[in-house]
Amino acid sequence: QVQLVESGGGLVQAGDSLRLSCACVASGRTFSGYAMGWFRRTPGKNREFVADITWSAGNTHYAESVKGRFTISRDSAKNTVYLQMNSLKPEDTAIYYCAARSSSLSLFNNWGQGTQVTVSS
Repeated sequence: QVQLVESGGGLVQAGDSLRLSCACVASGRTFSGYAMGWFRRTPGKNREFVADITWSAGNTHYAESVKGRFTISRDSAKNTVYLQMNSLKPEDTAIYYCAARSSSLSLFNNWGQGTQVTVSS
């Protein structure tokens, strides 16, 4: 059982920065064989991929809409994944979800409860 708890959301102005955190808990296992991701959802839209990272190698991928502004990282000592968001835009407003999947799977199957990010213009 993998538990993911997001934090760090809030209300900011366009151009500001926020850092989201995802505390990862899995009894009896490490995350070395996992990939971690951030997704977001806005009302009326499907869930959208934002970024992901492989826990061991640290390989990253980003959606084109956030490339150059967002950075995903992980801290193995703290079992925490971060999403540093800079130069925020109103269109970044969404509920952000942390997700995890075993590297053997193609789809993320563990999800956090989400944290709201609101960017005002």
